Amino acid sequence: MTAKVKDPSMRTAYLKMHLAIFLWGFTGLLGQKIHLNEGMLVWYRMLLSSLAILGIFYYRKSLPKISRREIFMIGSIGFLVMLHWVFFYGSIKASSISVAMICLSAIALFSSILEPLINKAPFDFIEILFSAMAVTGISTIYNSDVSASTGIILGLISAFLSSLFSTFNKRIATKYESLTISFIELSFGFGFLTLLLPVYFLFTTDTKLIPDGSDFFYLLILSLFCTVLTWILSLQALRKVSAYTMGLALNLEPVYGIILAILFANEGRLMNSGFISGAVIILVTVVLHTIYKARKTKLIK
Repeated sequence: MTAKVKDPSMRTAYLKMHLAIFLWGFTGLLGQKIHLNEGMLVWYRMLLSSLAILGIFYYRKSLPKISRREIFMIGSIGFLVMLHWVFFYGSIKASSISVAMICLSAIALFSSILEPLINKAPFDFIEILFSAMAVTGISTIYNSDVSASTGIILGLISAFLSSLFSTFNKRIATKYESLTISFIELSFGFGFLTLLLPVYFLFTTDTKLIPDGSDFFYLLILSLFCTVLTWILSLQALRKVSAYTMGLALNLEPVYGIILAILFANEGRLMNSGFISGAVIILVTVVLHTIYKARKTKLIK
């Protein structure tokens, strides 16, 4: 659903962006398959992902050389990443994969507001209108299943945090190598979560600490393919595309995630007319935005 572009580098950026989003579509299913609470799930995901990138640095016999100030600046974004994942998997545990995934479409709304504010750029009110359409889709789903309200609230917080760290990543994506950003953010996120876990365990009854064999297998897939690989692809894409474009394209992630949930988690039984109507609204929003971005690019040229 990417508009055709003449610049080969832009075409490559869009390809990387959509490949990353497709792989992210598996994160909800994997989160449901892993029998750990959201805190421990994210803790292992960040640990394994950080170790994998560290292994790449060791194989290349090179470590990133950046100042301590830059390390802490990038690491602070990792705190937002960690919180985004905790709320995302909390949404899945509280409701379902489908509800958590569909809430991610609110990323577009938050990005259309946050990116201009943070980067001091003008607002595009047409893009805000598209984002409002996506929120209409979420509202339709919410009204169709009030019992999923907790999951929806957690999912919307997750979407806000995703939009926030994507906007900040846009500002640093061209300054540092993708692996460097990924390693610092993931390792700092792991460190922050490690410090927070004692407090976290005061508010949860599920204190399983060690994953079993199947959990560890799914954690490896989640960490290596749906984290390290997708992180690198998305950061490389952000060198060319805006955080808003990335955010709106991420509306495809719920589509992939819901299809996988229906096929492998028996969530088709949870679908009703309201849910389907909301999902269609979101999909139409993505199509219309693609057309708008294509025409806008032609006018600029």
